[in-house]
Amino acid sequence: LSTAAVAALGTAQIQAMTTAQVAALTTAQVAVLSTAQAQALETADVAALSSTQVAALSTAAVAALSTAQIQAVKTSGIAVLSTAATAALTTAQVQALSTAQVNALTTAQVAALTTAQVAVIETADVAVLKSTQVAALTTAGVAALTTAQIGAVQTAGIAALSTAAVAALTTAQVQALSTAQVNNLTTAQGAALTTAQVAAIETVDVAVLKTNQIAGLSTAAVAALGTAQIQAMT
Repeated sequence: LSTAAVAALGTAQIQAMTTAQVAALTTAQVAVLSTAQAQALETADVAALSSTQVAALSTAAVAALSTAQIQAVKTSGIAVLSTAATAALTTAQVQALSTAQVNALTTAQVAALTTAQVAVIETADVAVLKSTQVAALTTAGVAALTTAQIGAVQTAGIAALSTAAVAALTTAQVQALSTAQVNNLTTAQGAALTTAQVAAIETVDVAVLKTNQIAGLSTAAVAALGTAQIQAMT
C-alpha cells in the first residue's frame, strides 16, 4: 500500500488488521499514521511493533497512545523514541511506563523529560534508574522529584548528581535523603550545599559525614549547622 493509501485507512480498518499485518508495515507507512489511527491499534499489535516501527511513529502519534498501548511497547521500542517524542509523552503515559521501560530510557531521553514528567515517575521506577540516567536529569528535573522519589534514588545515582543539581535540591528533599545517600555525597557535592540545605540535614545523617565531606563544607555552611548537628559530628 502507498503511504497515501495507509493514511486514508479508517480507524475500523486499522483495528481490523491482524498482528502480522501491522508487523508488516514499513517505517514509511507507520510514519503517516494519524493520531486516530495510532489509537486504533490493538494493544497486541502495538506489542508486536519492531523498534524501527516505533521510532517511525510521529511525535503526535506517540503522545496519542493510550496507557495500555504505551505499556505494550517493547523496551527496545521505548529506547528508540526520539527525544521530541519522549518530551511529548503525557504524564499519564510516563506514570504507566513499567520499571523495565523506565530502565531502558537512554540518557538523551531522560534529559528530555519535563519537570511534570519527572514528578510522576513511579517511586519503584526511580529506584531502578541507573547512575547515568540520574546524572542525565536536568537540574529542574531533579528539583521536581518528590521526597519519596529522592529517597528512592540509589546511592550511586546520588553521587552522580551534578553540583548544580545538588545545589537546586529543596530543603525537603535534603531532609528526605537517607543516611546512606548523605554518606555517598562527594566532596564537590557537599561543597555545593547551601546554608539552608546544610541546616536541613538530619542529625543522624550529620553523624555519618566523612572527614572529607565535612572539610568540603563552606564556611557559611558550617556556621549554619545547629548545635545538635555539631554535637553529632564524629
